[in-house]
Formats: sequence, C-alpha cells, structure tokens
Amino acid sequence: MSLCMICPRPKAIDNPVELFGPTVIGGYHPIPTYFCCMEENGLTYSIILMEGYKLIAGRCPVLEGENYMKGQMKAVVKETAAPGGKLVQVGIPTAGPGEILVKVQAASICGTDHHIYIWNEWARGRIKPPKIMGHEFCGEVVEVGEGVTSIKVGDLVSAETHIVCGRCPLCLTGKGHVCMNTHILGVDVDGVFAEYAVIPEGNAWVNDKDVDPGLASIQEPLGNAVHTLLSGEIIGKTVLITGCGPIGLMAVAVARAVGASAVFASDINQYRIDLAAKMGADRVFNAAKEDVLKGILKETDGHGVDIVAEMSGSISVIKQSFDMVKPGGRISLLGLPAKPVELELSENLIFKGVTVNGVTGRLLYDTWFQVKGLLASGRLNIEPVITHRFALEEYQKGMELMDSGNCGKVILYPNR
Repeated sequence: MSLCMICPRPKAIDNPVELFGPTVIGGYHPIPTYFCCMEENGLTYSIILMEGYKLIAGRCPVLEGENYMKGQMKAVVKETAAPGGKLVQVGIPTAGPGEILVKVQAASICGTDHHIYIWNEWARGRIKPPKIMGHEFCGEVVEVGEGVTSIKVGDLVSAETHIVCGRCPLCLTGKGHVCMNTHILGVDVDGVFAEYAVIPEGNAWVNDKDVDPGLASIQEPLGNAVHTLLSGEIIGKTVLITGCGPIGLMAVAVARAVGASAVFASDINQYRIDLAAKMGADRVFNAAKEDVLKGILKETDGHGVDIVAEMSGSISVIKQSFDMVKPGGRISLLGLPAKPVELELSENLIFKGVTVNGVTGRLLYDTWFQVKGLLASGRLNIEPVITHRFALEEYQKGMELMDSGNCGKVILYPNR
C-alpha cells in the first residue's frame, strides 16, 4: 500500500491509468481496492470502489471536501407539503444508463422555486415531497452512465430543464417543448440545489470551460426571454415588456440586442424598474405611480407598441396589453395568471388583428443555439441581472429577497 501523490491517502496501485485505462467512470473492476488518485485532462480524480466494486470518480476529497468519500451531499429539500425548505444531508445519486452525474458549481433561484418554497396554490397541486429543489444550474461532469457518448468527464454543462419523452407525436415533429410527457428538474424529479445532480445526457448543454458558472446557470431562463421575443418579427419594432422579474429584465437586454427600435418596460417595484433601465430600456414605467397605457400611447404617437412581451402574469396587465398593442401587433404571453382571465375578444383581438403567442420553455434546441449566438456576439450583456450570490447554506436569504422583489437573479453556490 502506497500513498497518493496528491494527498495522504492510501492507494493500492501505483498506476491506475495503466490498470484501469484512461476512462474508468461508471465501469467495474474485480480488484477490491478502495481508493487511488489519477490525473486525466489536467484534473485530479479520486477513484472509489463502492459495493460491487463500482468505480466512481470525483475530484480529490482533500481538495474538494470529504462528503464525496462518504457518499453524502448537502441539498435543499422540500421535505413536507408546507411552506419552506430544509438543508439536509442526502445520498449522492449515481448516473444510470444514459445519464450523467454533475458536480454543481452554481444554481440560480427561479420564480418556480420560490412558488415551491412558499407553497402556493400551483405548488400544492403539482409538487409531491420530498423533492430536491432547483432546476437552473451549471456544473462539472464527474461520472457518465452506460451508453453515454456525447458528454465526457470534465465537461462544464448547463441543462435544458424540461425532460421530454422524445417519442410522442409532438416530439417527433419538432415540438418537444410542448411534449405532454414532460418532467421538470426540481418539480417532477429531484433538482439541483445540491452538491451533485443527475440529468439525462440529452438534456446537457456543454459550455466553454472559461465561462462564469453563474452566468452559465441562467441560460435556461434567458432562453425563456429569447423564445418570447423571437416568436415573431422584432427587428425595427417597438417593444413593451410588462413585468421586470429576472426573465423580464433579460428580455429588455435581448430586445435591445436583436434590433428593436425602442424598448419600454413596466413594473410596480422600483428596484426592478431601475434594473430595467440598467439593462437598456429606453423608457421605464412604475405602474404603481403612473398610467402606463397613457405613457405608451404618448411614446408611440397614439398607435401603441408593435410587441407586448407579457411577463408579469397580472390579470389586469394582461387585459391592458390589448389596449397597448397596436392593430396588427403581437402579444407574447409568458407570465402565468393565478386565475382565469376574461377578455373582450371581438374589439381587442379579432377586429384589431392581434396575434397572440403562448410561450412555454424553450424551443428544443433552437432557442439554446440562439442564446449561444447572442452571448458569443458580444451584443448581449446580462451580467447586471445577477444581483446577489450566496452559498447554498444561505438559500433562505435568496428566498427572502424573492419575497421582497428587491433582486434580480440570485445565484447559489453549493461547493463554496
């Protein structure tokens, strides 16, 4: 028995690469040793033979902490059907066939996570505790399951959070974003507010390794903004974004980047209104203090805007959108109203010739390539939307900020 050259741990073999081969992740070997270290692609991995001598790879425990050696991780779990969440120790999952195990570097709080945390009406009807919360993230692949070919250990990945079946008529005709068999990370299956998470290979989006994990973690909600705005023509158009939550704020920057002639934004929270201006809005409206309809008509010479991107879910704002859009214009709806909405269709939609788009998720994977292209172009800057960063243990601070609305995007770091 000799010592690992990286850390003072015993190892049973001096050359694991020669014995096991360069790729050992998820494989099996009959030699009953329990620990060694190896280097591959510039990374140092611990190889641990668990029950059945399964080879599991993770970063060196001396460098990264002891939890991996114990098979445990910290996670924010919705334990019971009640408001709140709890930071607990749970078992580290393993990657099954077609899956990858990711060490989470950054995870961002979404409005959906907040709904689950406060246990609103939607959450009560959808979530079945216990469940690890969270779905937006970025991390490093540390294990690949049987049959995985497109993802390798060491890749830095984000995830398409909607897990679709791939076989229904909608999936087979390019409409997987509305697959009726969709399961969502952190909603229907365990999520990513944890040190490790398992996702299907097909849901992994490989990032450049030099990208900020915090920024990489918010590509999924950025995709919502991109999908909403690009669901019709936008170049040279006037755009109003109603609701300046994180997706609405990113939509301001996207509208500016893709060539809108003027970008307006409205909200009732002054903190977020100020952020919208920082993100590039030409004119912002505090709907709690001023008449947004009157302001929009003044800014557009009485015509209304070409596009309303509705992000708030407010019933009154949804109704008013039909007054603020010009005849022949477009309303793209992403915000979710809590109750049914009654509309005057004859005058406000049919006779005005308004196009209404319902937007859900991201087009698979068209939107992801659009996001990648926009970020690579240098014309889209979404960094100002990240306003707070916390260790995972401080997740409650993030939820309290979401309660107040005095934040943009909040990022959690499980391994700090």
